Order: sequence, then structure tokens, then C-alpha cells
Amino acid sequence: MKIQVSTTVRAPMDLVWGAYSNPEDIVQWNAASDDWHTTRSSVDLRPGGAFSSRMEAKDGSFGFDFEGIYTTVVVNSLIEYEFGDRKARVEFSEQPRGVLVDISFDAESIHLPEQQREGWQAILDRFQRHVEAKA
Repeated sequence: MKIQVSTTVRAPMDLVWGAYSNPEDIVQWNAASDDWHTTRSSVDLRPGGAFSSRMEAKDGSFGFDFEGIYTTVVVNSLIEYEFGDRKARVEFSEQPRGVLVDISFDAESIHLPEQQREGWQAILDRFQRHVEAKA
């Protein structure tokens, strides 16, 4: 099952692309709620390159690494990656009101699809606010 989330970011494409792929930005926006944060991030943005983000509850009760391998990278347009046995696709397209960021990903079996959609959408919404604050 594929799940899809999206947002429109009112900022130039270069700023949107950069904030999505820059580890210094990722640690600022990559959390689904205020009680979580990303403590570190690494990005090797090229096909075959690896990425990793350490996500942790701020109270220290839980944490995990979100990591994978990029399979397709088209600057200012497309990022595809594999994480475990799942795949994700992130599309960037210029629209009259800003840059549309559209993410589709394979659902996992532990959490309900709606929970997964809500979590990924919350992270994407934080991304939007982060980039627009920089614009």
C-alpha cells in the first residue's frame, strides 16, 4: 500500500530543495511533534548514496535511526530512496503559489496507514514552516 502526503511551500525551488537535502536544515524540521527531535543527520545525495537521521523523543524514552539509500536524484525535481524493504518518492514541482512537495511511500505493517500518513504529513508541515521562515 502506498501512502501520499503533500504541501506547497511558498519559497524558491533552490531554497526548498536545499532545506530538504541539507543535514543542518533536516535536524531543524524533521520531527512529527514538539516532543521529538532529530539529533543528527547525514546525506550523500546521489544514486547509491546513503542517508541517516537519528530521531529521538526529547525525554530520552525512545529513539531510532531512519536510514536508507538514494536510488534516483534529479536536482530540483525528484528524490527516490529505499529504506529497509520499503521505497519512497519525493517530487518537487513549481506551481503558481510555490513549490509543491509530494511524497509517496510504502506503508509498514506496525502502525495503521492513517497514523503513518498523519506522522509523515506533520513532518512535511514542519518542513514547510521551516523553509518559509527562511524565505
